[in-house]
Amino acid sequence: MKDGPSLTGHVLTSLFFVATDDASRTSFARGRDYLAKVPLDPPTFAVYTAAEISWVLGFDGQHTRRQMEWIQFLRDRQMNERNRWVHMDESFGGWNYSPDIPTQPKISPNPRVPEGGNLSATLFALGAFRSAKVAADDPVYRDALVFVQRCQNFDTDDARFDDGGFFFAPYDTARNKAGVAGTDSRGRVRFHSYGSMTADGVRALLACGLPPDHPRVVAARDWLIKNFTVSNNPGQFERDREVIRDATYYYYCWSLAHAMTRLTITEIETPSGKIDWRAALSRELISRQRQDGSWTNRFSDTKEDDPLVATPFAVAALVICRDR
Repeated sequence: MKDGPSLTGHVLTSLFFVATDDASRTSFARGRDYLAKVPLDPPTFAVYTAAEISWVLGFDGQHTRRQMEWIQFLRDRQMNERNRWVHMDESFGGWNYSPDIPTQPKISPNPRVPEGGNLSATLFALGAFRSAKVAADDPVYRDALVFVQRCQNFDTDDARFDDGGFFFAPYDTARNKAGVAGTDSRGRVRFHSYGSMTADGVRALLACGLPPDHPRVVAARDWLIKNFTVSNNPGQFERDREVIRDATYYYYCWSLAHAMTRLTITEIETPSGKIDWRAALSRELISRQRQDGSWTNRFSDTKEDDPLVATPFAVAALVICRDR
């Protein structure tokens, strides 16, 4: 993530909410104006970058037209009927990491088979549409909901796996960080639920229009409460995956703070008493802050060893905790 557009958008999404003096407000404005000039050519980490640029451009209404051009960029990259995907395709409705428009591989003239959709990229795209106030009845949400639901351990006849949590993608044994949970009664490979994806998943369900009392939302909410912790990315990880449990620690904290807020959770009941999750998360993050004010992860798998990646996630989580 060493190119300007990817890191600039990521940093500015947090700087906007902590820019309390003239210098920081000027820095935000300079970065925003830089992003307004970034060409629409597919950037590195295309969906993440496009989504974060669109968020930044929409914060103060200075570049709304350009924001909507990035929204169209994201719309063009959804795996839906426009790109010749059908409902039965596992990735239908989602977004992936590829900078290319993901034409369905069975009929694509492009010999490169597009990678499948994943929940993280899909959440970022949905966040961009919601931030841009795209109408709630837009088909983009209907199609996305199909994919999001496929990433949830829910509503089958095998209780061994259906705990209400979420995983990264329904097809990817390598990038589902917690690993394979087993094979269910229908012969399908199933994946462990884990914290960062369950926080993403419940946010995505809500972004797609499901109400807070929908059984899928309630199941994910219950998973987050039951497995709540601020010390690591929770969930049952296979032994060979433990080393990457906390590779997305700051991402988990960021998404957890958003999810708990959207779910209007203030306290969590535990056997030892009630926990104010905002206070607990704030204390943990502050304890991990380095002397220069930044945050960094000792694991490099998802680039959180770069303070310009980890710090915006930590700051955003703290802002959410502050603005109760």
